[in-house]
Amino acid sequence: MDKTEFIWLDGELVKWEDAKVHVLAHALNYGTGVFEGIRAYETPKGKGIFRLKDHTKRLMDGCKVLGIDLEIKGKKFGYDEAFEAIKDTVRANKDVDYVKPCVFLAGEEVGLNPVGVKASFAITAVHMGAYLGKGAENGASLVISSWQRPDNLCAPAGAKVNGVYVTSCLAKRDAILAGASEAVMLNSNGYVAECTGENIFIYRHGKILTPKTSNSILEGITRNSVIQVARDMGYEVLETDIARTELLTADEVWMTGTAAEIAPVTRIDNRLIGDGKIGKVATAIHERFGKIVRGEVPEYEDWIDLV
Repeated sequence: MDKTEFIWLDGELVKWEDAKVHVLAHALNYGTGVFEGIRAYETPKGKGIFRLKDHTKRLMDGCKVLGIDLEIKGKKFGYDEAFEAIKDTVRANKDVDYVKPCVFLAGEEVGLNPVGVKASFAITAVHMGAYLGKGAENGASLVISSWQRPDNLCAPAGAKVNGVYVTSCLAKRDAILAGASEAVMLNSNGYVAECTGENIFIYRHGKILTPKTSNSILEGITRNSVIQVARDMGYEVLETDIARTELLTADEVWMTGTAAEIAPVTRIDNRLIGDGKIGKVATAIHERFGKIVRGEVPEYEDWIDLV
């Protein structure tokens, strides 16, 4: 990640080093916040943000799930205000390819009670580059984590809640220390859920499969995009239960996410996926998706919001 000059914080652009919160902020101590990750790309018409409307809607939905009433300095912030603030932040910085809005309880509080605690809204725009690091284009290596994806009885699995991602951080740490680049998390029923920050797809027996939303996954916006693009390309895509054995014996596996985009997988738990090379289906979808996000496919231009 490369730092940029300005961060949008509670209604104004401040210098990167001046974006601060108190050590007793409720969100710092208890994880009470929601966030989004959004990609920005250069297009023939200028800088464009991919599916900003959907990301902004999910951010506002996350606030509703946590019960956060977003009022800053006496002004109510909703969808329209958040949408414009994200664009303002991208405009204010150079070489931005990733944006992270975060609404969090910033009030100084000792104790779990979130009622009445002041909320803050920060938007950070950076240059991230390749999320999974150099060499990811040759295929990622995964491990199946011992940490399970929190289910809907433990946490709001369908929202991007800050504190829920502690489990993902633990799984990610174990994967990196094991020499892998990512971890697959199973749900409480033993089915494949998702990776630490990505949804997952497999190609098996001529069909594309991805875990259904009831399997404690985040209903990813890139996931949704890939499902639509793949179907438009003529592939059969099923949202279903995926067993661990189906994952390991798939012909192809790939991850999707805003940061990771589309990341093919060539090894899981030291077992080759297919022939151990990036597959034709993932490659074809990746190439199509790459053109779409850069505004080169007119049929999908409504997915791009120009800055």
